[in-house]
Amino acid sequence: MRKISLLFVCLFIAIYAKAQENVITTAVPFLLVSADARSAGMADNGVASSADSYSQQWNPAKYAFAIEKTGFSISYTPYLTDLVNDISLGQLNYYNRVNERSAFAGSFRFFGLGDIELRENADDQPRVVSPSEFAFDGSYSLKLSDKFSMAVGARYINSNLKVASDVGDASSASAFAIDVAGFFQTEELPFSDFNGRWRAGFNIQNLGPKLSYDNTEFSSNFLPANLKLGGGFDFILDDYNKVAVNLEISKLLVPTPQDPDLNGDGTITPDERNQNNQDYQSIGWLQGALQSFSDAPGGFSEELKEITYSLGTEYLYQDSFALRAGYFHENKDKGARQFFTLGAGFRYNVVKVDVSYLFSTSKVKNPLENTLRFSLTFNIGDKYDEY
Repeated sequence: MRKISLLFVCLFIAIYAKAQENVITTAVPFLLVSADARSAGMADNGVASSADSYSQQWNPAKYAFAIEKTGFSISYTPYLTDLVNDISLGQLNYYNRVNERSAFAGSFRFFGLGDIELRENADDQPRVVSPSEFAFDGSYSLKLSDKFSMAVGARYINSNLKVASDVGDASSASAFAIDVAGFFQTEELPFSDFNGRWRAGFNIQNLGPKLSYDNTEFSSNFLPANLKLGGGFDFILDDYNKVAVNLEISKLLVPTPQDPDLNGDGTITPDERNQNNQDYQSIGWLQGALQSFSDAPGGFSEELKEITYSLGTEYLYQDSFALRAGYFHENKDKGARQFFTLGAGFRYNVVKVDVSYLFSTSKVKNPLENTLRFSLTFNIGDKYDEY
């Protein structure tokens, strides 16, 4: 589909809406998009859900509790379908639980912006470019006890969005990041009318140096460093029926943009705006992660606005059929992503298919609105016992 310019598309693919106040923006926001249909069906909820092949994005420590020895999955997510038909996010995942205590995993994520036509004038012959971004990562998880595991992960990120011009090249930008995660899961516990299982998890994601296209301090962008915390409970009703409920909160570990009115006179001059931007760009990634808990201009009340939450539920019948639903909420001043999701999963032998659908409840258009997401999983090898 014909597009006018790279700038036009980039304005729409940003995770956060520019219409809000003090919205935190980062480089490579595609890393925050839910790529698998299972978690997407529970409103982007996955840090404390049960282990599956997609755990690499949400909490790699869950792999140490995986039931199947080996899993391979592929996911596809169309993006901005109301505007174009060739922007999409794809992901490949692989994990191997090598023994009772440990597992390793890897994934490859690719975000393609399709073909974009560039012109100086309306009648010019267009120059077609195909910008894209990708990330490749790996992780290792280890059970520290029967109920708790931790994982570390490393990620290589490449962003090829720069367009060549007469005065510059089109070299891509790259960065490295790390994840640190933990997962807690109890054995099956007896209650009066059912059995149950508690779960909890955390993940500190995308910690690493800022990404820059021209290697200058004042044109660098923070990676989407992120803290996820969550908990869940499985209602094991009988041998065939199970209902899981999960709650997750998330916060970007990125400094909040400051008020550009530096002298407080009510007028923002170009010099003040430039100085404010330089001050923000000069913040290091580690310093930014630490100060992200206390630097909001509006104080603690604004810090609370920067926390998103999601509630997701999943019904399983014989571990072969699943129905899912969820709700995601972000404050209207910090991006205004608010939506409901529905999802379903079907499993036959070693093959599992998941789908999800999103309904936006916000006045701000969601780039994934009216979009079906698909995931396909293959689980092979022997199964492990829960404990």
